[in-house]
Amino acid sequence: MGFATFFKRKSSREIAKDRLKILLISDRVNCSPEMMEMIKTDIAKVISKYMKIDAKSMEIQITKTGTKGRGKMPSLYASIPIIDVNK
Repeated sequence: MGFATFFKRKSSREIAKDRLKILLISDRVNCSPEMMEMIKTDIAKVISKYMKIDAKSMEIQITKTGTKGRGKMPSLYASIPIIDVNK
C-alpha cells in the first residue's frame, strides 16, 4: 500500500455509500445520522491525540450483537486506519 493510497479522495459513489451505511446503522438503534457523525468526530479527536489516523477512511457501526438479559444490547465497532503510531 503506497503513500498515495492513504490520501486518495473518495468518489461521490463511495461518499453516498458511506452516508447510506450511516443512515441504515443509525436507524437500527434509533440514533440519528447527525449523532453518528458526532460520535465519529469525537472518537477521531481522541485517538488523534495519541497517533496519526486516517479519519476520512474511519468507519463506525452499531450492531445489536451483545446480550443483556433477554434482549440484545447495542455494541459500537470502529475501524480506524492508523497512519503512524508515533505521533
